[in-house]
Amino acid sequence: MDERVVDAPVREFVERLATSNPVPGGGSAAALTGAMAAALVHMVVDLSRGRPAAADHESDLREIGVAAAQFQSELLGLVDGDAAAYASVVQARRLPRDTELEQETRRVQIAAALRDAIRSPLAIARAASEVLDLATRLSRIGSQNAISDVGVAALLAASAVRGAVLNVEINLPYVTDDALRAKATSAVEQLRHGLAEREAQIQEAVAGRLR
Repeated sequence: MDERVVDAPVREFVERLATSNPVPGGGSAAALTGAMAAALVHMVVDLSRGRPAAADHESDLREIGVAAAQFQSELLGLVDGDAAAYASVVQARRLPRDTELEQETRRVQIAAALRDAIRSPLAIARAASEVLDLATRLSRIGSQNAISDVGVAALLAASAVRGAVLNVEINLPYVTDDALRAKATSAVEQLRHGLAEREAQIQEAVAGRLR
């Protein structure tokens, strides 16, 4: 890809999602959603630190803020990483297959591209899951004046996990490597396990502090 998707203005990014071009697609959208969740966590940390109410939590807030900044950067990188991975799948599927050599070359290229097309959304889902954990921690100690932003961050992070997982699952039927397919399936199950409960827990905590 000649240009970085993540560098596009918001309006252009959204309009590109609306076209028939499959790149960028749902994986990139999930990565950006996760990055926004991390950014909101970082924002609430900055709004909370230094306040008298947070005096006993400065160390935790600092730790959460550093981690949020790292995941924000990672997820922004994965906006383009996922787009590039799926673009490679599209290109590989368009390779000629008139001869046996071309068919074998195409098969190898598709297999390699699919590996990246699974690894990228898995990385997105894992990072977004970590951001959800950060939001959970922050829901207890963040500034009450910004607690609604913690709730939004949690909603976005959980959505990013779900969206990225869907992008893994859509490619799994085409994976011929049994070990990779089994490993990815197991990772998906782990990422989904308890996700709804984690999300409900944080929203309950946020709602309690809004009252």
